[in-house]
Amino acid sequence: MTGKGYLALVLHAHLPYVRHPEADYGQYLEERWLYEAITESYSPLLRMFERLEADEVPFRLTLSITPTLLSMLSDRLCQERYWTHLHRSLRLAEREIARTEGQPDFQPLAEHYHRELLETKRLLQQWNGNLVNAYRHYQEMGFLDIVTSSATHAFLPLLATEESVRAQIQTGVAVYEQHFGRKPSGIWLPECAYAPGLDRALSAAGLKYFVADTHALTSARPTPAFATLSPVLTRSRVAVFARDAESSRQVWSSHEGYPGDVDYREYYRDIGYDLDINLIREFIHPDGIRVNTGFKYYRTSGGGIDKQPYQLSRAADKARQHAEHFHAGRSQHVDYWAEKMGRAPIVVAPFDAELFGHWWYEGPQWLEALLRLLASEESLLKAGTPLQYLQQYEDYQVCDIPFSSWGRDGYADVWLNGKNDWVYPVLHECEREMVELASRCEHPDAWTERALRQAARELMLAQSSDWAFIMDNETMVDYAIKRVKQHVQRFRKLSQMLREGAVEPQVVSALEALDHVFPTVDYRLYQNKARMNEIFRSDSDRAAVSRKPSVLMLSWEFPPMTVGGLSRHVFDLARYLVTSGWDVHVLTTEIGDYPKEEDVLGVHVHRVHVRQPDGGEFFHWTLQLNLMMVDEYENLLNRGFSFAVVHAHDWLVAYAAEILKDRHGLPLVATIHATEHGRNHGIRTELQQRIHALEWGLTYRATRVILCSTYMQREAVEIFSLPRDKTVVIPNGVDPAVILNSAASPDRRQAVALDGEQIVLYLGRLVREKGVHVLVEAAPRVLVECPQAKFVLIGAGPERPGLEARVREMGLADKVVFLGFVSDEERNAMLCAATVAVFPSLYEPFGIVALEAMAAGAAVVASDVGGLGDVVRHEQTGLTSLVGDSASVAAQIVRILQNPEWAEQLTQSAQQALNQYDWRHIAEATIHVYQQVMHPVPAVGVVHREDREE
Repeated sequence: MTGKGYLALVLHAHLPYVRHPEADYGQYLEERWLYEAITESYSPLLRMFERLEADEVPFRLTLSITPTLLSMLSDRLCQERYWTHLHRSLRLAEREIARTEGQPDFQPLAEHYHRELLETKRLLQQWNGNLVNAYRHYQEMGFLDIVTSSATHAFLPLLATEESVRAQIQTGVAVYEQHFGRKPSGIWLPECAYAPGLDRALSAAGLKYFVADTHALTSARPTPAFATLSPVLTRSRVAVFARDAESSRQVWSSHEGYPGDVDYREYYRDIGYDLDINLIREFIHPDGIRVNTGFKYYRTSGGGIDKQPYQLSRAADKARQHAEHFHAGRSQHVDYWAEKMGRAPIVVAPFDAELFGHWWYEGPQWLEALLRLLASEESLLKAGTPLQYLQQYEDYQVCDIPFSSWGRDGYADVWLNGKNDWVYPVLHECEREMVELASRCEHPDAWTERALRQAARELMLAQSSDWAFIMDNETMVDYAIKRVKQHVQRFRKLSQMLREGAVEPQVVSALEALDHVFPTVDYRLYQNKARMNEIFRSDSDRAAVSRKPSVLMLSWEFPPMTVGGLSRHVFDLARYLVTSGWDVHVLTTEIGDYPKEEDVLGVHVHRVHVRQPDGGEFFHWTLQLNLMMVDEYENLLNRGFSFAVVHAHDWLVAYAAEILKDRHGLPLVATIHATEHGRNHGIRTELQQRIHALEWGLTYRATRVILCSTYMQREAVEIFSLPRDKTVVIPNGVDPAVILNSAASPDRRQAVALDGEQIVLYLGRLVREKGVHVLVEAAPRVLVECPQAKFVLIGAGPERPGLEARVREMGLADKVVFLGFVSDEERNAMLCAATVAVFPSLYEPFGIVALEAMAAGAAVVASDVGGLGDVVRHEQTGLTSLVGDSASVAAQIVRILQNPEWAEQLTQSAQQALNQYDWRHIAEATIHVYQQVMHPVPAVGVVHREDREE
């Protein structure tokens, strides 16, 4: 896959299992569903693949073929009956050619339909009557990724038992393997219906991904960083790809979609209804019921019944135009987002396969034209599959996916309403009965096993979502009701025999002849002892048997509690440790109405209630926080949790860290994010001395001390008298994708800057050590040289009143804007809108905001102090200024504003340098430290960046 972005076309081929050996050909109208789909969709799609293969077009498609459809396509009776249907259609084509002789609007169409039918006949002969073999060929050639579905297309969220869900999914996988000789990579969830917990069964079946409707991701928690342009992972690490809403609208919409174009063929005008019955009697139902024959001579012609003759060439031209329109729109979409995301977006466009050819006659032509455009060298957009995309990237966000489907209103309304709700109590009773029967029969004899297999088939067939859909849609309602009742009655007959221990071989044989779908179905999938399998273990059970190493992090900040950079650091480190295979628990303080316990992207967060101490002083509050953390740790031990290492972040959790180490003998790692000595340029007050003592004690008791920069390492070694080989330098990190995604947020730029103004952005706490006053003093000098500049200051802190007063005194209130504390989304959006981001710190252990500004594409000016010196290299990745010197700060800002092309080169170099701050590398380096303290080895000193790359 190469391109700025990818289009994943996903076609879902499905029909309910309709096979009636008890009746003659033609008696059941519903059997025509298969015949029409083969003639009008499955064969045209295969012939399209042939043309693309012959022209060496490297197309890529994902195709789901449901187990029921696979069973019918490969069934000898269904093949024979389709062959009969095809020959009848060929006879009708010959008659139509004769009937329309001398009619230039119609005879060419009759001849066209005759040629199409002959092509289908050739195709069937080529593949020995089994089109599954043809699809398998294109999968083995690498053009298709064929995925499975549940056994009978059951609406899985409405099933009553886990055993029934498991049986539907794993039977679907088994049928797929029988036909394609390999395991499926993904699954089409029937009706795109997902409910929390289904991912466990999918993962247990070895399935890597599924497709969901748009709102499954837009309503996920946390909100996916890339919306629907990248998959996310469920808790069970199954990938979720969501339908692209705009792609859907362009094809599906009854008002705006392509299929309704006036030049396309009208579906509902068929000679089966238009001609005199005596002319077509031989080709309709034996009882004289009119049906579609596939011979249609009119185009939609807009609204009304006055239809114009259909013109093949005109419709073909329109299909190409619509393919070009679709390609251009999706290309523009991915071209825009590729720059914002930092990776290639994927647009997922799922459709019913029967749309192409059957409902939308020109659909295969549109699809072929689109695939040729995607394969062209100049196309920024390339055809791809979800499986290929998963193999291209490794890091995906973990989210909780809500209940959703692609049905009316997005949930279960189509399949559960007043027209069809009567079926579920009956089906649920049968489910529970099946579980009991399967669980009782450990070692059945041959006929008992056949009866159990047939009972499983009857239950699965009754569970098909098609029956409830038909009842809701009010089409073949009598047939749908009949099918549900028949399968339930057959199931109950088998159940009675099994309960009484009196299986009647002739009854079982008769039912097998009628409904012999899935010959090797495994009734043991319904046994309730399988609850002990990993699929359905409870969370606590999984935790108890988990062999994952576990770390307990102590941090007073964790989202949504965000005061400085500590919160973001702990959050990012924790979630990347999870993706690296660690079990991570974070102890932190409660905040607002957020839950006391929460799973955040796989991180187990435990928030403790802190009693307010007398006087409410912050230092006293931290002592109470530590005591509550110790209590919560004891609670976790009592619940069966255990930890291999404790990781403490800064002095605010020092008491708890030391107690856990001394009382429980846990290895202790400490990260010092800043020092009291460095913040205040010395220790002068009693409070500062107390904090300094806590920092010293934490670093003394820790087995390893992590610092974020070489500057911080030197400082810690000096002021805490630490052995250098006890310290490890691991930088902070940045996740560019999270920041760039905020470009889609409402543009705060308009609220703070006029057109043409260049935003000079400061982001951080308004405290003296951050040097905000230096930037304010630099503003007049900058505005003399660059009057279009606009200073925007984001953050809160005690310095704000004085800074605002100074701005008013200088008469710059319209040029210097204080936004205060803003949400992460607004903050990231402003980073993306800034021309230059300025960090004039007097003390800075690292400077993660500088990394974030680089990721957002803003040029950076920073003081040459502390860890900022590691991040910003002068005239390479940004510009540095003298510490505390407003003239120097102003000069560097002016250089950026007056030289936009050069500034762009700086930002590009900066973004290339961000690789060394990838959170995956940082997590790996941290794990290396954990392993050292868990299994002591000689001290290794500084972890250099080049070592981490290895």
